[in-house]
Amino acid sequence: MRYKLLEDIGGRRKFVLALDAGENAIESITAFAQDHDLGATSLTGIGAFAQASLGYFNPATKEFRQNDITDQTEVLSMIGNIAVEADGKHKLHVHVVLGCIDATTRGGHLIEASVRPTLEIVLEESPAHLARGVDAKSGLVLLQP
Repeated sequence: MRYKLLEDIGGRRKFVLALDAGENAIESITAFAQDHDLGATSLTGIGAFAQASLGYFNPATKEFRQNDITDQTEVLSMIGNIAVEADGKHKLHVHVVLGCIDATTRGGHLIEASVRPTLEIVLEESPAHLARGVDAKSGLVLLQP
């Protein structure tokens, strides 16, 4: 991974990341967030994946259904946030829309993905840190603004 700090003004930092082929997108971004102590951070990205696992949350069962995509896809849209959990660990919540070779799309919660050939991400931090906690109604770990 390569990165550059684009600005650092009043507690607001903006980074651009370029992930390389073979990197695990979630692991790499999470490690970067931990290393740079990013709290309330939004992210956007584009690029491509060799494979990806997407999740769909079923509110009736309170479980994620995992959908594995084994073909090369284009990351048409990647959006999400980074917050800190009660144990101090940084947690990503990322959704993607992926373009398939036949011009169809697949989308959902990004569980994991292998980058190929690159993934370009912009991270924008706000001065206040966000926390995540378990929501009693859904059972999900959600932002606690």
